[in-house]
This record gives sequence, structure tokens and C-alpha cells, in this order.
Amino acid sequence: MYQRSSSILLLIFLALATTLPSLVQSQSTRVGFYSSSCPRAEAIVKQTVQKHFTSTPSIGPGLSRMHFHDCFVQGCDASVLLDGPNTEKTAGPNRGLRGWEVIDDAKTQLEAACPGVVSCADILALAARDSVILTKGINWKVPTGRLDGRVSLASETSNLPGFTDSIEVQKTKFQAFGLNTQDLVTLVGGHTIGTSACQFFRYRLYNFTTTGNGADPTINPSFVPQLRALCPQAGDAAKRVDLDTGSATRFDATFFTNLRNGRGILESDQKLWTDASTKSIVQSFFGVRGLRPMNFNVEFGRSMVKMSTIGVKSADKGEIRRICSAIN
Repeated sequence: MYQRSSSILLLIFLALATTLPSLVQSQSTRVGFYSSSCPRAEAIVKQTVQKHFTSTPSIGPGLSRMHFHDCFVQGCDASVLLDGPNTEKTAGPNRGLRGWEVIDDAKTQLEAACPGVVSCADILALAARDSVILTKGINWKVPTGRLDGRVSLASETSNLPGFTDSIEVQKTKFQAFGLNTQDLVTLVGGHTIGTSACQFFRYRLYNFTTTGNGADPTINPSFVPQLRALCPQAGDAAKRVDLDTGSATRFDATFFTNLRNGRGILESDQKLWTDASTKSIVQSFFGVRGLRPMNFNVEFGRSMVKMSTIGVKSADKGEIRRICSAIN
């Protein structure tokens, strides 16, 4: 049944991929887009993220994830920020996102400094980069010049990768937006910071199999008791657990070492190690003899820039919102 569900999902996405060229082909963005129209734009976003991060460090991974979730639905157009009864924000995958208030705060300051100039989509892209820097990750130059979209539908969040997705399904979802297998592994590596709720992985700990300890056999047996203590079978499903055990507040490559050691929290993450087509990329990030080593931080910046060009809106389909949670 599990295989059948994955096959059905794959067929749906293969069909969908043929309808997505307009999302993959972006309009023009460039580094320094606001250098004349709003010279302090990037500084204002950076200072705002820093202020909120100082009091609430968990907004760091929240902002990075929000940008990812935005780009995979309607393109990178801040559609995830729109309020409404059936918008993306209300969908299951987005209900746990954090950092909405950071974007609103930055927008308020930017409207005071440069009214009607800086888009919410650009604020989100810049904030994602700044949050990585604050967690000791690398800096990268963010192309700007996006417009904000006017459409946001909860039903379209099925485009987002799911925590039980096979590698085949994950690849198809990424390929639909022009992202390759290396981009997939690299961007999932963003889980080096942040947490997951027990409800998204607890099923792996109890009655997953009828043999052994009953847990998912891809989990290191010595790690199972620790996870069961954090997420009891009848415990709080909303309890948060670090996605990168031992290094959840630092943006580094230990996430991939944890996958090698059978300590991936999400099933979809651990599959990056067990699937041959992604395993070699994981190995390249922590160094394996015979493979070309890659710097995770550098590659993450490159893949984020690539992802941030998905579905940039043209003038007839976008606007500069005055308030990020509502169209003009």
C-alpha cells in the first residue's frame, strides 16, 4: 500500500511537471536591485531578523523553511504569507511555520523608509539568508526584484515534499521546479537547524515492523530508546525534537553525519542515506575517500539562489503589497 501511494503520487507529479514551465522560468532578478530605490532595504531586513533572533532563536530555521515552502507553491511570491480561510498558511504543512511577525515587522519599517518599493517576496528571501548567517552558516548574495503574488491556495501545498515521501517522489517534486538531485540533498540539509513535532516521525518508533525492536530498521537501534523517551507512544504529538541531534542550533554538515549513523529524525531525511542515488551526495558533504568533497554551506547558498528564482511573477501577475498578509 505504501508503494502504491508513492506510485500514484509520482504519476500525479509527472503529469503536473508538464504544466509548470511558467513557474520554473523566472522573470529578471539581480543582486542589488534596491541599491538606488531603497538603499537600506537589505540592512533593514537584516537588523529586523537579528532583533527577533536574539529574543527567539527558533525563528532562524522558521524563516528559512518559510521561504522554501513559499517557493514550492506558486513560486517565490510570498503567497505563503497571505491570510484567508483557504490560503497556503492554513494548510497542514504550513501550520507549524514560525517567523510571520518578523516579516511583518520588516515590512512596516520598509514601508516607512521606502513606501511601495520592496516586495514581501524579497523580504522573505533576504530573511532566509540572514537567518542562516545567524546560525553560523555562510553568507550569499540574494538576487532581488521579485513581485508579490495575488493567489494563495491551501490545496496547492501538495507540491511540498512530505515526510514519508520516497526519494523517487522527492526527486520528481524538485525536478518539476528545475531543481536536480544535488539541490534536493542540499536543501533538505537545511534541517541541520530546527525541530520537528513528534507526530511527524513517532510512527517510526512503535510497531513499524513486527520484528526486532518494532522500530524502523533504518534507525540506529541505540538511538531508538532516546527517541522513545522524547516521544512516548501516547505522549504529546506536538512536542518538538531537534532534527539534527547534537547540533540543532548551528548550520553545519553534521546533519549528514547523523544520516550515516542512522540518526535521521524524519523518514524522508533518512532515505537520503539509504537510497543509492542520493547517498554519494550525502557522503560528499562529510568527506569520503574517492568522492569529490563539497562544502555544504557553499552548496546550500547556490541551491537557495537557484530555488529563489522559481516562479518570479511578471508585472501583470504581481504587485508590491503594502501589507504582506493581504493583497492590495
